[in-house]
Amino acid sequence: MNIIYLVIPCYNEEEVLLETSKRLKQVLKRLMKEKKISEKSKVLFVNDGSEDDTWHIIETLCWESDWFAGINLTRNCGHQNALLAGLMTAKNYADAVISMDADLQDDVEAIEAFVDRFLDGYDIVYGVRSSRRTNTIFKRTTAGWFYRLMKFLGAEIVSNHADYRLMSKRALERLAEFHEVNLFLRGIVPQIGYPSTFVTYERQERFAGKSKYSLRKMISFAFEGITSFSIKPIRFICMMGGMSFLVSVFMLIYCIVQHFMGNTVSGWASLGVSIWAIGGLQLLAIGVIGEYIGKIYLEAKHRPKYMIEEMKGLEEKREEKKPDTEVE
Repeated sequence: MNIIYLVIPCYNEEEVLLETSKRLKQVLKRLMKEKKISEKSKVLFVNDGSEDDTWHIIETLCWESDWFAGINLTRNCGHQNALLAGLMTAKNYADAVISMDADLQDDVEAIEAFVDRFLDGYDIVYGVRSSRRTNTIFKRTTAGWFYRLMKFLGAEIVSNHADYRLMSKRALERLAEFHEVNLFLRGIVPQIGYPSTFVTYERQERFAGKSKYSLRKMISFAFEGITSFSIKPIRFICMMGGMSFLVSVFMLIYCIVQHFMGNTVSGWASLGVSIWAIGGLQLLAIGVIGEYIGKIYLEAKHRPKYMIEEMKGLEEKREEKKPDTEVE
């Protein structure tokens, strides 16, 4: 039977971890009982530099049960890097890995459908939202714009899919060949090209705690995706520059004609508007180009995307020191 690992990135998730571990354990037990997965399957938590008791809870879970394993990163590396750390570690132990968030918004009951699709021969199974009823109108609208914009810019991306997915061992090995520092896994995974399908699920409200994705982080994440998978923004700037040049030529002809016709024009308003418009366009162009240059700078340094401080529950014989207190 296939060994399945569930990879869960965690950042300040002390309020939900116990309930998350309980529900995931129940799902794994049921799948093992149905002979769909191996008894060596585990839940792998990745602590992304949490400032609360998240890692301590993970340590205790690993000590008390063989169902759980943990990775502690040296610092906060960001959700995508923490997820990658879990995926790259889990691929050494598992036949397939399912990634999901710790807040229980991803429906754990969909895990069985993921496994079924994997057993049918699919290497990648995407979890796709059936609706966005739990989101605000603002988030629903902006999310729709984002997916349409990404596709317009030429990026391969699955609509209404976050990071709830299953990947086979060979798909993860291909993922390891992507060396981008600026990670956007939702755009990278579809490029692997192995047989894929999707499972729909109803996304739930957070079980507890607050979302770690502020509006600023969501905008940054969206911009990361756009600039990581398309150079069309630069091409648009070139087109705008060409159009501005053509407009300036027509304006020059118009001014010459008006001069010889004897029309007196004050000119200060049109001149002021033109300066502000062209100046703003230039600053926008420099900013977009600078973003791409910044990405080249980061990629050229080849810095590690994450560093692991310690791992728990992944060794055959564990000799870790028992935590001071137990999880009740």
